[in-house]
Formats: sequence, structure tokens, C-alpha cells
Amino acid sequence: MNLVIDIGNTRIKYAVFQNRRMIYDHSFGSGLFLSKIKELFEQYPRINNAIISSVGKLDRKERDVVALFCKVHVLSSASKVPFKNSYATPSTLGVDRLALAAAAYSQNPRGNTLVIDAGTCITYEMVNNAGEYVGGAISPGIQMRYNAMHNQTAGLPQLAPDELLDFIGNSTESCMHSGVINGVAQEVDGVINQYRSRFQHLTVILTGGDSHFFAKRLKNTIFANSKFLLEGLNCLLEYNTN
Repeated sequence: MNLVIDIGNTRIKYAVFQNRRMIYDHSFGSGLFLSKIKELFEQYPRINNAIISSVGKLDRKERDVVALFCKVHVLSSASKVPFKNSYATPSTLGVDRLALAAAAYSQNPRGNTLVIDAGTCITYEMVNNAGEYVGGAISPGIQMRYNAMHNQTAGLPQLAPDELLDFIGNSTESCMHSGVINGVAQEVDGVINQYRSRFQHLTVILTGGDSHFFAKRLKNTIFANSKFLLEGLNCLLEYNTN
């Protein structure tokens, strides 16, 4: 059994894989790490390998807690990857982006794949049909856009993401929701069209915690997979332990 742990900007997610199939996953706040890990190994004592991915600085004690129960690989730019990494500055490439590229390559090794991850930031990752990660883009995420409008103006309120009833707003709040939710949908569609113009038979994967806010509004055909990053982490764990 494998354990994959994704320490994000706001939440920690983990999943257990057996024979490359996810059999359990869960997410929680960072303050619960120790108790949740202990509970997990009580439930799945046969876990023998783990990978930890952290978008920030990994706390050594978090790694050491997991290492009490099994072998641990901390994902970094030095980790082996199954694809050709053509990123100009590989040492600065986020480990979450590495995992998404690994999942794209693993599930579509001979095809062109664009992965869009709507989280704190919206990231675009492109793996071509030659098995080469060529890069992508980073854009402000949905909540970040709401925060910017509130923090950098005198009169706009602080809002949380909400479902959009119409792209034409008729109040300040509905105008802000339209600007963010509809704006992101239009942005993502435009980016997909750019990639389709360069890469034939493009497969587009949409993932991330905020993807549901605009997935239905996209004109392009996409495949939604909320577990895509976790699957990529398991792929990298397998690749670095075999």
C-alpha cells in the first residue's frame, strides 16, 4: 500500500493506494496532522511507502511523524520523473505542478494533455505527445481575485465565491461574482483554445477545489477529475521507489 500526502496552501489531503487504485482519501486542516496520521496507520497498517508534497516549506516534524510508520519520499525538483522535463528553471517548478504533469503523462503517455488546476492559483500544465512537459501558466485563483478587489479598493466588500445566476450583474455583489466566476470561465476557455490551436487532439483535464464554480460554464470539452493530483503523486511514488 502507498500513502500520498499533499500539503497545500489551505488544506492537507491524503490518499491510500493499493495496486495503483485509490481506496481511501480525506482532507483536513493543518493543525490535525499528527492525530490524522496516527488514525490512518491504525486503519491501514500495511502502508509501506509514502510520498509528501508540500507547496510551502515542509515542517521536518511532519516528515518525521510519517517516517515512524513507513518509508518516506519527500517530493522535490531532485525527484525522478517519468516524462522529459523541459521547464527552463526546474528547481523553481512547484511540486504540485510536477505531480499534475506526472498524472497527465501516466494517463495519456502518447497524447497531448493540458491540466488545469483551480486552487489558490489557477495553473496550466502541458504535456505533449512526445512525453515532454513544456510548461504552462499561473493565474490568480478565484478567492485571490475576490481578495484583491476588496483589499485594493475603498468600497468593494469582501466576498466568498458563490454560484453565478447571470453573467450580467445588477448589484455590486452580483457584478463582482460575475467578474470573477464568469471572468475565470472566459479566461480558461480562451487559454484552452490557444492550446488547441497548437496541439492536435488535445485532452483537457480540470481539477482543483474551485473547479466546480466554472466547469459547467466552459464551452470546451473537458474531463473533470478532482483526484488528479493525488493520482500523480502515487505515480511519482511508484517511479521513485522501483
